[in-house]
Amino acid sequence: MIMKGGNTSQTITQALKDIYALKKPNAVLYKKKNITRPFEDSTSLEFFSKKTDCSLFLFGSHNKKRPNNLIFGRLFDFHVLDMIELGIEKYVSLSEIKTSKCPEGTKPMLVFAGEAFDTDSEHRRLKSLLIDFFRGPTVSAVRLAGLEHILHFTALEGKIYMRSYRCLLKKSGCRTPRIELEEIGPSFDFVLRRTHLASDDLYKLAHRQPKALKPKKKKNISHDAFGTKFGRVHMQKQDLSKLHTRKMKGLRKRRGEEVAEDQDGQAPKVAKLES
Repeated sequence: MIMKGGNTSQTITQALKDIYALKKPNAVLYKKKNITRPFEDSTSLEFFSKKTDCSLFLFGSHNKKRPNNLIFGRLFDFHVLDMIELGIEKYVSLSEIKTSKCPEGTKPMLVFAGEAFDTDSEHRRLKSLLIDFFRGPTVSAVRLAGLEHILHFTALEGKIYMRSYRCLLKKSGCRTPRIELEEIGPSFDFVLRRTHLASDDLYKLAHRQPKALKPKKKKNISHDAFGTKFGRVHMQKQDLSKLHTRKMKGLRKRRGEEVAEDQDGQAPKVAKLES
């Protein structure tokens, strides 16, 4: 869900359109202005979230105190869970970079660079929010040619740099192709501003998976590190004397041997004595 506030600039309007182009067709863009302030009153966002059944939103605004402002957020049970405000310091649109673009609906590969994404609590939450926002639908498999869009986020010196690349597979003379990156836009230089983060208890509750969605554990089935499936079968003790094996001519008994075995197997007769 992408919407703009009551006051916006040309930069914000174009930035929202470019991010919407990256999210198509899994996004809704509201073109009308919405006079609301998410950090002060989020009821309007929650209403539109319930109306469109969206759990993620992007809100753009512009004012003298906070120019070129983007607010990334997500909701849990149609109530705001996290909101992080980013200010645009430098922006290059999709149309300014004259290169061929990725097809609509391409699932991007997300790359995060910088120690802040692992050490700082706000940057860790921002990383989780960006992954939820840009990862797209969950799929079981992706073909090699479909891995062509890369979104790169770098945290350095208090700023966050977002770059968008197209992955080109070139001939390398061997089976593995040579990879080149071509920037396709949009390009953002963000600065972190206000944050509204959920408490640890609410955050854990939002990550809890319903019992109906949890996969049922199957007995005697295991997987190794490579995903190979192993099954254990329990059987009763077999009587090998009754086991039917393959019959061969060379192993057949002759008629004379069978008669001799029958005679040996018979019990000796005992003569009756008359009294």
